[in-house]
Amino acid sequence: MADRAHPLAGQRRVLILEQVRARGGVRVAELVRDLGVSDMTVRRDLDALARRGLVHKVHGGAVRIEAPATGEPGFETKARWELPAKEAIARAAAALVPPGSAVALAGGTTAFAVARHLRAVEGLTVVTNSLRTADLLEQPGEDGSPASATVIRTGGVRTPSDALVGPVADRAIRSLHVNLLVLGCHGLSPEAGLTTPNLAEAETNRAFLRSARRVVVVADHTKWDAVGLASFAALEQLDVLVTDDALPVERRAAAARLVGELIVVPVAED
Repeated sequence: MADRAHPLAGQRRVLILEQVRARGGVRVAELVRDLGVSDMTVRRDLDALARRGLVHKVHGGAVRIEAPATGEPGFETKARWELPAKEAIARAAAALVPPGSAVALAGGTTAFAVARHLRAVEGLTVVTNSLRTADLLEQPGEDGSPASATVIRTGGVRTPSDALVGPVADRAIRSLHVNLLVLGCHGLSPEAGLTTPNLAEAETNRAFLRSARRVVVVADHTKWDAVGLASFAALEQLDVLVTDDALPVERRAAAARLVGELIVVPVAED
């Protein structure tokens, strides 16, 4: 992909961006081999491109940006991002949900991953604005047994990520009280808190937060320092933040100072 003279930083980044746009994504190991530079150099280049909003960093590489911070990728697109981290985070978050409790699951692919693990937890009442989560939890067991959870759908207007938002959803959520809320976010930072690119979804998430005794946020390391259009919670409002071990040490320390409890889960390398 590059000549033998090792391209300068600007040239490398143009080459990397061309590959991301052409192929949909690149891996660090491939770029190290093709560009003839170090792993650290490639990661710095990806960091620089991500800060400019030109690529989305994922575990082991980067993928094409399919929507700006004021837009919203679809569910299927987001579901492919950070799969090993999402699975590890979801498993840890599901372990926090006791049998027989009332749980709210907000929209998003990481919360959906939590829902897959909650199918094994008996006696749950689940309030959700996620069409995907509702459909999943209402499915019968593999042996034909009835679904173990009672599912309450909020109603509302559908977003590109298959979440229901708006006044109908907000009114339904405000009338309910749950033991625990599990929700994800587009991004989080000490300054902006939790953010989303969807204004209506921000208000619906605020309704969820007011309805819950305990708040668990599930967010992989790529969400840190990403900022969407609308803030809906401060980090100080979180009882638990579950993230993965690719989050840098200094950012873990910042999160630990603000949230009630920080859970960092290990993720096996691909």
